[in-house]
Amino acid sequence: MKYLQYITFALFIFSAQSCSDFLEQEPGTQTSIDELLQDKKGVLTALKGLYTGIEENMRGERFAVYADLQGGNLKITPFDTTNKGQIVLPTALQKVYSFEDQAETSDFKMFYDASYSIINQANLILEYTPNLTDATDAEKNQIKAEVLTIRAYAHFMLSLIYSQNYGFTPDASHLGIVYNTHSIKGGIQYPKRETVANTYNFIIDDLKAALGNYADKSVSDGPAYSYFNRNNTKALLARVYLYKKDWQNAYDTANDVIANSGVPLMNATNLVSEWEKTDLPVSEILLEFTVPRDASGTTSSSIAAYFGYSTSPPPLFTISDTGRKYVASNDLFNLYETNDLRKKLFLPLQLSTLIAGNQVLMPYNFTKKYHDNPGYVAFRLSEMYLIRAEAAVETNKPDLAMADVNVIRARANATLLTNTTNIKENILLERRKELCFEGHLLFDLARNQKGISRNDGCISNVCSLNYPSPKFILPIPLFNINLNSNLKQNESY
Repeated sequence: MKYLQYITFALFIFSAQSCSDFLEQEPGTQTSIDELLQDKKGVLTALKGLYTGIEENMRGERFAVYADLQGGNLKITPFDTTNKGQIVLPTALQKVYSFEDQAETSDFKMFYDASYSIINQANLILEYTPNLTDATDAEKNQIKAEVLTIRAYAHFMLSLIYSQNYGFTPDASHLGIVYNTHSIKGGIQYPKRETVANTYNFIIDDLKAALGNYADKSVSDGPAYSYFNRNNTKALLARVYLYKKDWQNAYDTANDVIANSGVPLMNATNLVSEWEKTDLPVSEILLEFTVPRDASGTTSSSIAAYFGYSTSPPPLFTISDTGRKYVASNDLFNLYETNDLRKKLFLPLQLSTLIAGNQVLMPYNFTKKYHDNPGYVAFRLSEMYLIRAEAAVETNKPDLAMADVNVIRARANATLLTNTTNIKENILLERRKELCFEGHLLFDLARNQKGISRNDGCISNVCSLNYPSPKFILPIPLFNINLNSNLKQNESY
């Protein structure tokens, strides 16, 4: 554990320094990295640290709730007991929620910095791995595959936050992100932001290269669903193709995962119980960023810190019993039919809420997706069906699209579609219901060039946002702009 902390810390310091700080580092810093990554044990420990870093970044409050909160799936509870039932904005997203984030003090600076730290650490591992003398070629290829996928994934997440959707301009020539393929160990550079077209091309190139290097066996201990592998890398590639509007490739890649991953869909019988399991992901998981545990099996934090709930003591609850911030909005909850099994994935609790100066017990619908010690759901098979359905519509196969939507709806005991009228809207609706709280809604709205409408529970002065708007993306933190004169800021910031 101490060794893992040491290498993670060393890599973070090496990757996160400002330009001037990096140039002033003692030679020992570089030597330490050379020593730490000189053998297979060191590289595998660094890889484990890399997964820890990406789990923390994705599970962190800012990103974990961002797409659903901004899009209207979530509302805020009276979580702050010092305000005696008053609903207030969580500090971590105070400006973002109101579409008023500022470059000088961005709510997402921590996410931005952590993402590029992860990318730099990935590049370091990629640079050292080919020279390992105590690893087989298959092991080195597997390490390369996982790290290339992590690099692509981190860049893709950054592009969603800081770049307008792929179709914002006809040729995707608008600003993308800086795509880093070399560590700062090789020297300080001041790169420009790529176009969105180039950003996606680099992401796809990394993923294709990864797929060409995966071995049949993981180099890491633990469950296969906790690490990138050939199947979930294809799932990521299918999502990237979807966002790029490369419909045929999106269809083919999602279909490949469905047909060949060996992972079956959850069925209606165990849909609710699968989500209610403690400490284990649902059976159709393709990738979960699993919560790290200490030697005793204890976790320090998980995504339940934002979504979780307590059911003691019954039957009424005050916020001190839950301490959680985010619940389903009625905008989302009311989309489910009465007999939809997914409606059972919400637990209604009554919380004391300040209404017109009075304490009133109000109902709040907590999700059962993230109770106890859940990991971060990165990819699961249901998404592949919905990607294939959307791509089928766009490639003139509406009947196939309807069939895929009906697979998801039948499992949930929801009314089946009987014709392809408004099939695209029905797919987007199904995505909202099926993939809620998994980080999709805002990005689905943006890539379909739809506005935001938040009704139930909105406590912002701005509850709606028409498309297009520069506020669909966030500002590059000013600190980073000041470090790199070639880094252009987003419009309106």
